[in-house]
Amino acid sequence: MRNRKFKIPAIPPTTNKSIRFPNDVISGVEQAIEGKECTFTAFVVEAVRVALSDLEEAGEENLK
Repeated sequence: MRNRKFKIPAIPPTTNKSIRFPNDVISGVEQAIEGKECTFTAFVVEAVRVALSDLEEAGEENLK
């Protein structure tokens, strides 16, 4: 039996941004998410989060 309790997930506040992607990038993302439970937006948001984390880590390394 599980002891976990259900919690209603919090959806973070969002802001609509309109950006242009090169067609090859759109095709690449669409191929990557095909058949998966992932939206284009969710993929791009996660990719940006990873990129920001990488930049932050690189910045910390440059400070040493």
